[in-house]
Amino acid sequence: MIRPNGRLPRLATLFATLAIVAAACTPAASTAPTGSTATQAPPATSGASAAAGLKYPESGEVSCGSDGSPGSFNGKDYTGNLKSIEAPDASTVVFNLCNPDVAFLQKVAFAVFGINDSGWIETHAADGSIKDLLNGTGPYKLDEWRKGDSLIYSAFDNYWDKANYPLVPNAVLRWATDAGARLQALQGNQTTGITLVGPNDFETVSNDPNLLLAPAPEGQALNTLYLGFNHDKEPWDDVNVRKAVALAVDRQRIVDFYPEGSEVATHFTPCAIEFACEGDPWFASGGADQIAEAKALLTTAGFPEGFETKIQYRNVFRGYLPEPPVVAQDLKEQLEAIGITATIEEQESGTYIGNANSGALDGIFLLGWGADYPEVTNFMDYHFGAGATAAFGAPYPELATPLGAGNSTTDAAARKAAYTEANAKLQELVPMVAVAHGQYANAYLAGTEGAQVSAISTEVMWAMKPPATATDPNTVVLTQGAEPIGLYCADETDGESLRACEQSMEGLYGYEVGGTEVKPILATGCEANEDGTVWTCALREGVTFHDVSTFEAEDVVLSFAVQWDNAHPLHKGNTGIFEYWAGLWGGNLN
Repeated sequence: MIRPNGRLPRLATLFATLAIVAAACTPAASTAPTGSTATQAPPATSGASAAAGLKYPESGEVSCGSDGSPGSFNGKDYTGNLKSIEAPDASTVVFNLCNPDVAFLQKVAFAVFGINDSGWIETHAADGSIKDLLNGTGPYKLDEWRKGDSLIYSAFDNYWDKANYPLVPNAVLRWATDAGARLQALQGNQTTGITLVGPNDFETVSNDPNLLLAPAPEGQALNTLYLGFNHDKEPWDDVNVRKAVALAVDRQRIVDFYPEGSEVATHFTPCAIEFACEGDPWFASGGADQIAEAKALLTTAGFPEGFETKIQYRNVFRGYLPEPPVVAQDLKEQLEAIGITATIEEQESGTYIGNANSGALDGIFLLGWGADYPEVTNFMDYHFGAGATAAFGAPYPELATPLGAGNSTTDAAARKAAYTEANAKLQELVPMVAVAHGQYANAYLAGTEGAQVSAISTEVMWAMKPPATATDPNTVVLTQGAEPIGLYCADETDGESLRACEQSMEGLYGYEVGGTEVKPILATGCEANEDGTVWTCALREGVTFHDVSTFEAEDVVLSFAVQWDNAHPLHKGNTGIFEYWAGLWGGNLN
């Protein structure tokens, strides 16, 4: 195994890290009962023989929850579905689950679960630099992040699949928040492609013979705009207030600002996804009768004359929200009809996402979701499951329970019943108002090979080739809507950061280029046992990271463990919240 720069053997340092966690969870010797002995970490060794027996958590057992009650670990409640991760040898990783997970492969294919070298994590998570760097196994390596301008990539000479990718030796990821500026860059041959064509520019691109419009295929606009409320904060702690806003807003009026093909949301999850739209559609809103009902609800809540609040948003173009300031202003005007006076508050993108996930937003907040993987669990579990972020306040048990039932069975009838119940609870509790599913399109120079518009926002430059007429045919340039917030994507949620990571990072599985089907990448395959609670993954051999470290099972274990365990000394990133973990796996250790 290659260990550059005289670094300690990575397995030895992983065991040392596990020992730190074990020590933190073990009573001090002075308070231990007489005759007791503290559990010691295994001795530091190297090689495949040392990998045998590698397990996380290294000491203690996870107790799984049941019948809506949480399990436990280390004396604390545990709501997650992962029980342990094991590496019986250097080429095998085993995931033990509490309950079956119908979306296991889709989750491990998602960009936030890209695999980092364990030694890299130990060094760069500890000093905080991990959020500004990339060290993956993918076709492109990151050469430089020119803050405020671009990310510069070049082909990785030791890439395990270099016979196929990348198609050209160089790549640049740029950004421009204004849709018009992105289009001008494309028209000026300064970029190979752009994401998210402006709503008023579809026709312009379509009519230009030098450009190619790439709209999302029908049924693949997998996104949702919603108006959110934190029910742990006044006045949103009163369901009458939340429902009053939901009744007052004319959602079609908002969708009229969107590109043709966009639609009013009937359910939180787009109906193209199986089990998304079980049960009744969202109640009518925005009409005279609904305005009258909304006023009555505000009176019941103690606000007969309305109240003052804020409309909070970030000015970042999204498929689900192409005109944030315009929509915020229209919402402000609509709310005046029921006496709500709103001040519009724009926040910087990274600050806004951090405030949302930590539950710090106290007004009506404009946010949305684009599919990370095409499964109802991605929309529902992340937002409303037992491990959901604090954006809407503490999770509702009456929502989390049916979602837990739906994500742990493959029985179609049981899943249908679970999501019917969950969708009904969304209308009863109104933690948010589902507004729109937005149509969107990317655009490219005509003749670009591998032009992509992804339903899950995974446009990868390593599968693109500029036309011969490009300014530099050996460099693919993609211009997106905003600068990445950070590059340690385990602790990021914005699409611009994830897209930056996807050029360099790889997971056990990934997605077909431009598609939604999963395929093995760093694993040659993952197989489930009969009841779906144990997944065994055989790892690809001969893979190296960009710093030439060897890819092995210990890298997988640590990459997952540092996200999973809140008490892990390397549980560090941009915000340190690691929002996706609890949202998708149900909860964290400690």
